[in-house]
Amino acid sequence: MALLEVAANSVASALAAQAGGAGRVELCASLDGGGVTPSHATIMRARDGVAIPLYVLIRPRAGDFVYTDGELAVMLDDIAHCRSLGCDGVAVGALTPDGEVDREACARFVAAASGMGVTFHRAFDLVADPVAALDALIDLGFERVLTSGGMPSAIAGAPGLSRLVAQAGERITVMPGAGITPENIAALRQATGAREFHASATRRLASAMRRIPADALGMGAGETRSDVELVRALVAAIA
Repeated sequence: MALLEVAANSVASALAAQAGGAGRVELCASLDGGGVTPSHATIMRARDGVAIPLYVLIRPRAGDFVYTDGELAVMLDDIAHCRSLGCDGVAVGALTPDGEVDREACARFVAAASGMGVTFHRAFDLVADPVAALDALIDLGFERVLTSGGMPSAIAGAPGLSRLVAQAGERITVMPGAGITPENIAALRQATGAREFHASATRRLASAMRRIPADALGMGAGETRSDVELVRALVAAIA
């Protein structure tokens, strides 16, 4: 049986992931922008509310993955914070300006996360040489890499993902993510040989506001939240 990790953008999404049968949650904020580190209270309440493994995205801002010393300090503090709250792991990553894994920064991340699991997130999809980058992550001690195979979706990246899964063997888990749905996850599993998958499983909820003006400001729409039934359908498709 394969495992589904749900990218949860709120405590409510984390609870929906658990209720739907997900095997792990990756908690984040601002999922529409690629995700950033969630707030202290969000992490704390998600940890209190879910019994399945909880990983937290460590990303101080949107944009590229080349970080200043100040940003690295924030990331290390956030990792320590997640440890103090009893989180099971973190998802993190950093690159050099030339598109290589930033070994120095990542070694600091792994050391700071001692006792927790560490996933290298989709910064991997911007590396210049995926083969060399995967070997670097294995050397650094990452347990998992989240990737679409360098393509806009995991389905489009399936050939590259299959090669990465073969290269990884039992040394690191390659977890496809991006554009995964109940309709394509089984085919993706077959095409890649992957054993873990990552999806947000979200639906747009109706707005809770009774008074919605023309909304030229774009602030009146309902929230986007992981959906229990979508999670269940994804889990069933890879059971």
